[in-house]
Amino acid sequence: MSKIEEFEELRPLLFSIAYRILGSVGEAEDAVQETWLRFDGSATRPTSTKAFLSAAVTRIAIDVLRSARVRREEYVGPWFPEPLLSDPYEDPARAVELADSVSMAALLLLERLSPLERAVFVLREVFAFGFDDIAAAVGRSEAACRQLLVRARRHMRAGRPRFETARAEREELAARFFEALREGDVGGLRELLAADVSMVGDGGGKAPQLARAVMGAQNVARLLAAVYPRLVGLGLTFEPQEINGQPGAVVRDRDGKVLQTLALDVLDGRIQAVRSVINPDKLGHLGSVADAWAIHREAKHVRRPAR
Repeated sequence: MSKIEEFEELRPLLFSIAYRILGSVGEAEDAVQETWLRFDGSATRPTSTKAFLSAAVTRIAIDVLRSARVRREEYVGPWFPEPLLSDPYEDPARAVELADSVSMAALLLLERLSPLERAVFVLREVFAFGFDDIAAAVGRSEAACRQLLVRARRHMRAGRPRFETARAEREELAARFFEALREGDVGGLRELLAADVSMVGDGGGKAPQLARAVMGAQNVARLLAAVYPRLVGLGLTFEPQEINGQPGAVVRDRDGKVLQTLALDVLDGRIQAVRSVINPDKLGHLGSVADAWAIHREAKHVRRPAR
C-alpha cells in the first residue's frame, strides 16, 4: 500500500481518537491533517503505521487540548463538545466502549481529567491499546501510564453515565418527545421526563441561551412548551438524528439552516437530560448555520398556538 492508502485506511481511527481527546470536530480534523503532514514528511516507513499515526495524533491532540483548556476557562456559560452525528470508526468488538465514550455525558466527564489522563484513558479503555504503545504516544513510562489510568478511572467511575441500551426504545421515546415539543404539550412532555431532569444550553455567548440550567420535570416541560411551538410557527423543523450516540435532533430553520442540536440522555424509560448546542461556532460542520439572534427576535412576536 502507498502512504496515502495506509493513512486513509486509518483516518477513521485517528479522527475518533482525536475527537474523544478534544471534544471538537474541527480541532480533531485539524489534528488528523497535521498527522498526515508528519507522516508524509517522514523519510522512513514505521514498523507499525497504526502505532506511529495513533501516537502522532495523540501527541498533537494533547498539545491542542492544553491550549484549549485556557479558552474553555473563559467560555461564556456551559461548555459542551461539538455535536457528532456519526463516529467514523467502527469495531464490533469495542462497540459498547465506543458508543459510551462518545456521549456528551462521557465527554463532559473526560473534561475533568488532565490532558495526559484523558489521552491514556481514551487509548486504553476505548481503543484497547497496549501500554507500550500508550507510553510511546504520551511520552511517559508504562508504569506512569498505568498510574495515569488508575487516576482517570477513579474520576470517570464517580460519574459514569448509564443509558438505555435498547435502541428501538430510545428512538420511540425520542419521537414522542419531539411530537410533544412541536405541540407544546406540557403534560405529554412531563410524562417523558425524569423527575430530576435537567436542561442545559451551550450558546457560548454567541447565541440566545439559558442563563442557567433548568431542573425538574415541571420546569423543563413548561419551558420547552413555551419556546418550541413558537419556533415551529416560524417554520423550524426537527430532523431526527443520533447526537453523540444518543437520540436527538438537528433543529433547522425554514431555509434548512442549522439552528441547534438537541441531545437526550435516556435511562429507565425517561429522559434524564436535554442538552442544547446553539453556539454557531460548533455547528458549521453540520451545514449552513442559521442566525439564532434573528430567529429569537422574530419568535417574540409569534403567539403560542392555542391548545
